Amino acid sequence: MTSPSAPLASRLRAELPPRKAALVDAVESLEALLERHVASARESWPGLTLDIPAFLQHLARHLPDENVPEVLRQLHASDLYLACACAAGEEAALLGFEHHVLRRIPERLHALPRDLVDEALQRLREQLLLSRDGAPAKVSTYSGRGPLLAWVTISAARLASQLAGREGQHLAADKSPESYVQLLAPGDPELELLRKDSRAVVVEVLRKVLAALPGPERALLRLHHLHGYSMTQLATVFGESRSGVARRVLLARERLLKLTRTELASRLQLDDTQLESFLGLIRSRLDLSLSGLMV
Repeated sequence: MTSPSAPLASRLRAELPPRKAALVDAVESLEALLERHVASARESWPGLTLDIPAFLQHLARHLPDENVPEVLRQLHASDLYLACACAAGEEAALLGFEHHVLRRIPERLHALPRDLVDEALQRLREQLLLSRDGAPAKVSTYSGRGPLLAWVTISAARLASQLAGREGQHLAADKSPESYVQLLAPGDPELELLRKDSRAVVVEVLRKVLAALPGPERALLRLHHLHGYSMTQLATVFGESRSGVARRVLLARERLLKLTRTELASRLQLDDTQLESFLGLIRSRLDLSLSGLMV
């Protein structure tokens, strides 16, 4: 057992399996770094009673198997501390989460109908803050690798989109995936895009590659293409610079197209010229395609 007076770094190592403890040992000035994180958390939330050993135990559970030094340096410690206290059911933390996180969501989802946002928030309170069947509240899955507000905003936008789909509302586009595929290349018989089996393949491929994208990239594309968020709005949601978030959207689009190219090459048996022409058409209509498929 680690004694109550043990340094923060020793406390953290004690919560980790040997392999992760070795990765933590590679972090330069670890004790000073942890002291800054703890001081930031205490300063941001002075009214919380969550003790530091519990916080470090929570942090240890969320350390990944790689890039540990970078994760620790960039940790949103104050947000993680609040989330940990919420998961523990601390009343002051729940009030802080309501006032400083949930109440800021509507202004960041102003492109969506307010009634949908309100319903999404109510359901989100239940999903994130209530434990079920002995399992911890889902807010405990927040890892501190990005701003808590951005993490909750993405969850709220996803939930509002799901609610809209169940109620038959269309948040961005009225066209079905099948109908937008027909718009990719009207009048171009060489690609046979108007054939029913080709349309079905394209829809299936696009759905598959969207599902294969990493969560953060898919969230960016969802907010940008489905909900119409500008780069300035995305920068606000994710707490980044406009140029930084624009670069991330561009990389996500390019990853999507790369995956699409690989899938189409194996499914449609096109030669290189046809395939590049096909991808050019998809790229030029990407807004339409993502709006249709991400509802």
